[in-house]
Parts: sequence; C-alpha cells; structure tokens
Amino acid sequence: QVQLVESGGDWVQPGGSLRLSCATPRDRLANYAIGWFRQAPGKEREGVACISKSDGSTYYSESVKGRFTISRDKATATIYLQMNSLEPEDTGVYYCAAHWLTAQGLCNKPDPRYWGQGTQVTVSS
Repeated sequence: QVQLVESGGDWVQPGGSLRLSCATPRDRLANYAIGWFRQAPGKEREGVACISKSDGSTYYSESVKGRFTISRDKATATIYLQMNSLEPEDTGVYYCAAHWLTAQGLCNKPDPRYWGQGTQVTVSS
C-alpha cells in the first residue's frame, strides 16, 4: 500500500504564498513521477506541477508557470509545492499523485495510480 500524505493547505489573501508538502514512502516509487493536481469548484481536476523522482526534471502547467515551484527533499522523501503570487483562481483541493511516468506524462494523466487525500487551499480577500 502506497500512502501519499499532503499538508500545508490554508486560507491566504491574493498575492500571498503557501507551501504544500507531500510525504512519500522512502523505499518505494523510485522511478515514479510525483506531482500536484488541483480540483477547483466546478472545474475538472488538472495537473499543475510534477517532478521526476529519479532525475528531478519538472513540468508545470501554463496556469502556474513562474509562480509555483515543485521540489523534492531526497533525505525525507518529501515533495514540496511553493506557491507564490496566489490568485483566487488557485483556490481548490490540492492532491499529491504518483505514477510511473515522466513529470510531463504524470501532469497530463487524468488518472494517476496513487493519490493522497487532498488539502484545501483558499485564496480570497
């Protein structure tokens, strides 16, 4: 059983920042990509930022490029999503996901194999 555990969701004003964390199993998913998907109210779920666990290559959706940064801590097997310049359109439930693909492949896959439980991000004044 693979568990992905997200944390860090919160309410923030427009223009603010948040950092999300995803704890992954240290001894598994070695050749997987790990990524962040979000589900906004009334919209389809989309992959916004993904990273290859093997070589660290990254992929971002156009909607977050230049504002969000995905990174990994190899020692703790934690994946981070630093979100800056947040906009109300960034509101949604953010899920950590994993699949045996490249970073771009994961972000464009509608049904990754493993999912976390999600963490709520709300951007409003």
